[in-house]
Amino acid sequence: MSLNVLITAGSRRVPLVRAFQRAVANHRGGNVIVTDVNPLSPSVHAANRAYKVPLSAAPGYLDAILEICLGERVSLVVPTIDDELVLFGRAVAKFREHGIRVAVSPAQTSELCEDKYATCRYLRDRGIAAAESWLPGAVPADVAYPLFIKPRRGRGSVGAFAVRSDRELAFFSDYVPDAVVQTYLEGPEYTIDMLCDFAGQPLSIVPRLRDVIRAGVTDRGRTVHDPALIQVARVCAATLQFAGAVNIQCRLVDGRPVIFEINPRFSGGIPLTIHAGADLPRMLVDLAAGLRVPPAIGRFRDNLWMASYETSVFLDGSKVSLPEYQPSLAIEDVA
Repeated sequence: MSLNVLITAGSRRVPLVRAFQRAVANHRGGNVIVTDVNPLSPSVHAANRAYKVPLSAAPGYLDAILEICLGERVSLVVPTIDDELVLFGRAVAKFREHGIRVAVSPAQTSELCEDKYATCRYLRDRGIAAAESWLPGAVPADVAYPLFIKPRRGRGSVGAFAVRSDRELAFFSDYVPDAVVQTYLEGPEYTIDMLCDFAGQPLSIVPRLRDVIRAGVTDRGRTVHDPALIQVARVCAATLQFAGAVNIQCRLVDGRPVIFEINPRFSGGIPLTIHAGADLPRMLVDLAAGLRVPPAIGRFRDNLWMASYETSVFLDGSKVSLPEYQPSLAIEDVA
């Protein structure tokens, strides 16, 4: 039977939409539905259908998503932005009552990962190499520079700065709101894409070198079959409860992976992982269809480069529209 997927906050995630369209095609067809707040978002025009919904912080956001899922007979929801992960994590059981799987980690995992200071402290306390981290007022007086400061909660490398002196630390501690200060990690930067099943078992792990980064997303990179990077992802999965896509960011320092951030969602560089043969969207669709998906860790094309470029969607302004969600049901009403 066909299987429909809903991707939230579609934005520029056209490659992810197309990957899920290919995945549902393996299940006698199906539609990929996108939600967004802007009719000019490119993914809106790549999806089979799209809907305008409230912002994720709005009280009616989950109601809107659930009603669209019921109307479109959606079997799998894929949240894509940090702001909504905790929200969906708390609502997994409610969606499951209607036969809808949500590819999201438990709320407590997303809450921890959203806080970069808490993430690194949690990992270090459990013997996992992670960047030493402090809140601005707790940085030791004899700390060695350089350091790195960034928002404690944030994404896309916005508000992140290298700090090389006491004077810079004082300035940026005031300039960056709710900041975390970390040791400056010297070494090549990697993202490790991982997919876990709904019970938390890792199914696929693909490390990628981030060679060129633009606006927090890999612009040029390559896959790397490194046992140490694969192992650190396994250890994270054994320490934290994940479900769905996860990306772990780290640097190799003297040959050892040191984590500085974990994001329990799809990464911006996921097209490289998919093209290398680790088709995470297809695995998720198979899981949602009730199929057994065996682990395929380490099964991907090594040393595959991705060099990204911009492309555009051209639209007739008089025809640009996005059907707006019209509230008629609350979550409690469809229980």
